[in-house]
Amino acid sequence: MKQVQANPVPFMTDRFGGLSPSGLNDQEKQSIVTLATKVLASKFRAGRILSSPEETRTFLRLRLAERRNEVFGCIFLSTRHRIIAVSELFQCTIDGASVHPRVVVQKAIENNAGSVIFFHNHPSMVDEPSRADEMITRRLKDALALIDVRVLDHFVVSAGETVSFSELGLV
Repeated sequence: MKQVQANPVPFMTDRFGGLSPSGLNDQEKQSIVTLATKVLASKFRAGRILSSPEETRTFLRLRLAERRNEVFGCIFLSTRHRIIAVSELFQCTIDGASVHPRVVVQKAIENNAGSVIFFHNHPSMVDEPSRADEMITRRLKDALALIDVRVLDHFVVSAGETVSFSELGLV
C-alpha cells in the first residue's frame, strides 16, 4: 500500500499581531514605520489599482503625518484607476500651501492621467478641511475638467485622522 504524503504547507503566523506601541522602544517603532512604508510603497507602485480608500488613507498617513510643514500632492491615475505616479507638488509653510492649478494641470498632462486624488497634510493636527481647502479643490476640479481629468477625492492628513472630501460630499 502506497503511503500518501501530505503537501507540506508552511505554518503561517502573524509575527506582529501581539505587538503594541507601548511595548516597543523608539528604534523598534521607527523600524516598523520604515517597514510599513516599504510595504505600502510596493502597493502604490505604478500600474497597481487602488484597492480601497482605507489603504490610501494608511499610505498617506504614513507618508505625511509627521511632516512639520504642509505638503500638497496628487496621486495620478489612469482612466481605470491604475497608479501612474504619486507626486508631492507643493511644499509650504506650517499652516498653508500655495497650490497653483496651472502646475497641477501640467503634471496631469505630463502623466497622461485620467483621474487624480489630491492629498495634503495639516501639521496643526486639525483634520477638518478648511474653507480654503474646499475652494482650491473646486478650482482644481474645474481646471482639470477642461482636460477631461476626473477628481476622485482629496484627503486631508493629520497625525490623528485622515479625512476624505468624497466621503464628506465635497468632491
